[in-house]
Amino acid sequence: MDCQTICDRLDDELDVPAYAGVDPSPNGLQVGPATRTVDHVAVAVDAAVETAERAAAADMLVTHHGIIWGGIERVTGLHHRRIRALVDADLPLYVAHLPLDGHQTLGNAARIADLLKLVDREPFGTDGGLPVGQRGRLPEPVSVDALCDRLRPHLDTGGQGIRTLAHGPDEAQEIAIVTGSGADFLGEAAAADVDLFLTGEGKQKLYHEAKEQGVNVVLGGHYATETFGVRAIADLLADWGLDTTFLDCPTGL
Repeated sequence: MDCQTICDRLDDELDVPAYAGVDPSPNGLQVGPATRTVDHVAVAVDAAVETAERAAAADMLVTHHGIIWGGIERVTGLHHRRIRALVDADLPLYVAHLPLDGHQTLGNAARIADLLKLVDREPFGTDGGLPVGQRGRLPEPVSVDALCDRLRPHLDTGGQGIRTLAHGPDEAQEIAIVTGSGADFLGEAAAADVDLFLTGEGKQKLYHEAKEQGVNVVLGGHYATETFGVRAIADLLADWGLDTTFLDCPTGL
């Protein structure tokens, strides 16, 4: 399959154009060539020198975090190193940032909701009027520790573990999820009257905000909570007849 066809199909599946005015990351093909024939796609969370070098045996790299954030003024330093790693391997880079956060079946939050077997699910967390997460209800209430036990085998935290802020009910049933750097959505979670808010990484203010609003918080790690979406993309690409490889590069953050 040619690269442009894959990009067009992913753009359509992920509704990439809808996020064009919202996302600081330009989604879609960030580095060409679009004309390359693709049989094998590597997927990873981050477009870094390491992932580009490890993907050199593939024909295309798909990541959640790209190499462009708000534009590039000069191709020097880190930008040069990352672009050079892609160009040296003649490796197209396709990026899906907020579209992969907000997708209600393939997205990071959606796949964590699948793992937790949440029901009555709906979009949660909006950026520019578009969803970036998901909320739902556990079939039965569970303790925060029990919920973390369900998550732990599936979160590659680089040995750092899962952190919790137990400021809500002893047992949680209503869950909201925004992966990665989702701490700013705690207020929306509290307004939605959820018992527990699951995100990747925290901020200093999160402790008191969660305590004052009576919401449990689970911090599963930015990297760890965002492996789910690119794995889902790999499954989709495999359904299209392509070979895929997931490049795991845990950061512990």
